[in-house]
Amino acid sequence: MNLIQRALAVLTGLSGTVLTLAISAPGALAVPPPPQPAAPGPGKIQTVATGGMPGWQITLIAVGAALLAATLAVVLDRTWAKRQHAARPAT
Repeated sequence: MNLIQRALAVLTGLSGTVLTLAISAPGALAVPPPPQPAAPGPGKIQTVATGGMPGWQITLIAVGAALLAATLAVVLDRTWAKRQHAARPAT
């Protein structure tokens, strides 16, 4: 890789970073409107929690991701070992 190709690679990375920052900055710097004063009423219901994901689903996703990563690591390691073994000349 010569100097021009490296400079173009760095310039591409920097321009991508600037573009990402320019796109995400308005959302990151947005300020929510001030809350409206609540009208007093006898039947007001206050919600404790809304939305979100239950803990068991988060745990299931984390365990699945860990198993997938471990399986992929073992498969890649065995493939790499076979290639290294096949590449050695017989003595």
